[in-house]
Parts: sequence; C-alpha cells; structure tokens
Amino acid sequence: MCRSSPFVITLPDADRAELERRARCYTLPHAVVVRAKIVLLAAEGLENTQIAARLDVHVNVVSRWRARFARDGLDGLGDDEYVLSTDEKSQLQILSRCYPGLPPGPRRPGRYEFEYERHGTVAYLAAYDVHRAHLMGRVEPTTGIAPFAALANQVMSREPYASARRVFWVADNGCSHRGQASVRRLAAAWPNATLVHLPVHASWVNQIEIVFSVIQRKVITPADVKDSDALAARLLAFQERYNTTAAPFDWKFTRAKLNDLCKRIDAHRGRGGLPLAS
Repeated sequence: MCRSSPFVITLPDADRAELERRARCYTLPHAVVVRAKIVLLAAEGLENTQIAARLDVHVNVVSRWRARFARDGLDGLGDDEYVLSTDEKSQLQILSRCYPGLPPGPRRPGRYEFEYERHGTVAYLAAYDVHRAHLMGRVEPTTGIAPFAALANQVMSREPYASARRVFWVADNGCSHRGQASVRRLAAAWPNATLVHLPVHASWVNQIEIVFSVIQRKVITPADVKDSDALAARLLAFQERYNTTAAPFDWKFTRAKLNDLCKRIDAHRGRGGLPLAS
C-alpha cells in the first residue's frame, strides 16, 4: 500500500492561475511545466504515485516538488540544481579553399572548391544546460585536463551556477575527464559541481552530441577559414546566435515506449537470452 504524502496542497486562486499558465505554456522549459502539473494534480488530491504514473516521472521527483511547494509556494519551484551536458569536439581542421565558393541561388546548389590548404586543428569544448538550452563553450588548441578545467572555471564562475546548490556535469569517458580522479578534481575546484560519467560506449545519449551535430552542419561544413582565429570567431558567433533562439530538446521516447520496444525485441529473439524488458 502506498503511503500518503504529508503535504496537502491547497491553492490560492492566484497561484492556481499561474500554475495553469505554466502547465499550458509551450515555450517554457519542460521541467517547469512538469513541476506546475505536479502541484496542480496534488491539489486535486492525487497521491504521489498516481501523479508519477500520469506524468511519466519518478515518484521521488513528485515528492520533492510537492514538498518544496508546500514549504515555499511558487518560489519553491525555482531551480537550485542544474544539469550540464559536456564534451569536446576535437581536431577541427582549419581549411582554406584554394578558390572562392559559389553560394546557392535559384535552382542552383552551393558549390565549394575541393582543393584546400591545411592550417592545423583546434578543439571546441562546451557545456550545454539541458533545461535552459544555453550553450557555453571555448576554443582551445587541443583537448586535455587543463582545457577542460578552463571550461569548468568559465562556467562555474558565472551565475546561476556559482551560487547553485548543485551543478551536475554529465560527460563521457574521454581522456579529459576520465575516472574518479576527474570527479575529485572538479569537486575540489568547485564543491557544488558533481561530475557524472555516462556508461562506456554511451556517449551518444549525451545531449551535447546533438548540439555538436548542429555545429558540424551549420558551422564546420564546408570549412573555409584562413586561420584558427577565424574558426574560433565563427564558432563563438554561432554559439551566441544559438543561445538567442534555442529551446530545450524535447525527448519524446518515454520509458513506456522503451519497455515496449524491449518486449518486442525479446519476443523476436525468443528464449535463450536475458530479457531486455523489465
């Protein structure tokens, strides 16, 4: 039997109107919308487990935001924890075309010279705030522990991260931030920062990889820059432009859909292996 929450939610008219506005808004971050829906459903008398099932979130998420609203009202639904997806895009080639390209025109695709001169490589290191859709990056000559530390200092010295209770850095197992030593380094420099490693070979699930895919298509390809300063300026200009228009990625593949897919894979495989579905 599920235990009832000790936090009974009663909404003043003004709070209800604001929460309903947030719950209907398509431009707010997904997390803000979910928090509003949690409180509205709690005010209807639903238990935490019922709310979690309806919104497809963990019951601990429901419990936390219900308690915070009961204690602090609307102010309690603000962020004090942040999630940053981070990685490096290494060995970006600095290429200048031997002849100018031809931009696209009516019924004519763009044309780019295939001969080029090489001018070395640079690395782009970035952290992406997954709930605020905010990209923060820097260009370095190469990747490594020191460049990654410089990125962490750049981000963590600014608000809202400097005063946040916790900031989670989600990273793969690349050499710049591998193992427990990297966790200790980040925590020593910034006590409110926690480095979380993805499973090995699972870097593709990190949202920064989606951002890097956008950068590859809109900034890097086709490359035609004369030196590292020009490429760095191009990357940082795109970053600033991206932050004015970006919205959080809306992950639509739910846990229920994943479990259904695993069941179909299990049925296709037949007996003999460990089941994938829970």
